[in-house]
Amino acid sequence: MTETTGVPPVVSLVTLGVTDVAASTRFYEQLGFERSSASVDGEVSFFRTAGGLLGLYGADDLRHDANADGALPAGAFRGVSLAVNVDSRDAVDAALAAAGDAGARITKSAQATEWGGYHGYFADPDEHLWEIAHNPFWPLGADGRPQLP
Repeated sequence: MTETTGVPPVVSLVTLGVTDVAASTRFYEQLGFERSSASVDGEVSFFRTAGGLLGLYGADDLRHDANADGALPAGAFRGVSLAVNVDSRDAVDAALAAAGDAGARITKSAQATEWGGYHGYFADPDEHLWEIAHNPFWPLGADGRPQLP
């Protein structure tokens, strides 16, 4: 094994601090995310994705675990969005509809972008923003992840 320095350029897990782990777990399961058996009901949920893993953990527990001072008010924009890239405009529309059916709040309806793509946004039950995007300049690989030029 070779020795490395610095931070490896990989996103292995995104953990969202949520208000209600059980309710958020149901939401993501309704979106079609597969929950891992490593989850602990009502405490922490982990989901497999085509890329890194997604975790749901109580917001206060996450704040304590990270030793983070201060708290954002409920619904405050966190300066972060998560994205799912899909292979067509129709897939954007379908994904946003599925999110809405699962209880998401659509914050931006699907629309053409100035950069030649098509996208929209939804907020999960804890106001984490998700972008659903089709970028015709980033083809999707076999694993579903965009292939950057």
